[in-house]
Amino acid sequence: MLSFSEKIEIVGVNLYVLLPENILLALFKEFGKNKGPIPIKGTINGKDFIQTLVKYKGIWRLYVNSIMLKGTKLKVGDMVEFAIAIDRSSREIPMPIKFKQALEKNKKAFEAFKKFPPSRQKEINRYLGFIKSEETLHKNIDRIVRYLAGEKVEYHVLLRNKK
Repeated sequence: MLSFSEKIEIVGVNLYVLLPENILLALFKEFGKNKGPIPIKGTINGKDFIQTLVKYKGIWRLYVNSIMLKGTKLKVGDMVEFAIAIDRSSREIPMPIKFKQALEKNKKAFEAFKKFPPSRQKEINRYLGFIKSEETLHKNIDRIVRYLAGEKVEYHVLLRNKK
């Protein structure tokens, strides 16, 4: 783990910290590249977190989200102790079985789903994975499959479809 102290900053509504250059260089070396999102894990004032280090407007930032701050009284301007490392654990979100079965029954929808970028596929799988009610899950799977198959369906934020 690489340790450092940094002040919480804000851009727009997003809290973040800048990493010291030596920490960034060590992470780039360990990760094997200095482009694209870098999955990390660590602690913020001793509390575990999982996050992704991203470059925004030419600056690498570690965004500090509400999950990381839960139970703390940390705010913008506070100094925070971090320990971070590359997170090599899988971040794959499994496709819900009922969604997979529905896609297998509709080849056109399945082909359309496979054309989505991995981030969109993950977003849909995560969304469906959090649904508790069988009825709601079935309704949403049906709507998504119909949309993917080219049918006009009602507005659905997840798919960013317009009416």
